Formats: sequence, C-alpha cells, structure tokens
Amino acid sequence: MTEFQYVLVAVFFVAMVVGYFIINKVPSLLHTPLMSGMNALSGVTVIGSLVATALAIEAPYKVLGYCLGFLAIVLAMINVVGGYVVTGRMLRMFVHKEKNDA
Repeated sequence: MTEFQYVLVAVFFVAMVVGYFIINKVPSLLHTPLMSGMNALSGVTVIGSLVATALAIEAPYKVLGYCLGFLAIVLAMINVVGGYVVTGRMLRMFVHKEKNDA
C-alpha cells in the first residue's frame, strides 16, 4: 500500500469512531427524523461506491476491488431503502383517518 492509501484508511477509521460517538449522543426521539433526513447523503455514498468500483480497473487486485465495491454498493442501497421505509412509516403516523358516523 502507498502512503496515500494508509492516510485514507486512517481517515476512514477516525470517521468511523467519530460517527459512532456522534450517533451515540443523539436521543432516540430524534433518531428516526435524522435518519430519514440522511437519505440524500446515503445516495451520495451509493455514487461514491459506484465510482470507486469503476476505478478498481486500475487497482492491482481487481477482483478484490470489484467484490468490495459490490459489497459497498449493496450496503449503501440497503441504507437508502431502509431510510425511505422508515420515512414512509413516520409520515403515515401523521395521516388523519376519516371517521364514518353514518
């Protein structure tokens, strides 16, 4: 690995630890609205994983790059779809049901 790749791995691990501590401090009441608001950022993650997988052509370990890229795309899409499902459930809580008095 090059020095640049070591820096990227270090940034990844620092971001992972910082993200864990930030999410841990969010009250459970705010977690669902914040998660539904993060769908746009999850979409950016999907685009990033697609680009990283496309650039695996130039990597020395092409098969490993494709496998990890595919895994990243699948996990990012699970995050996006799950966020929209939770948002749909949350929005359905605020729909008023009509009462039939007849």
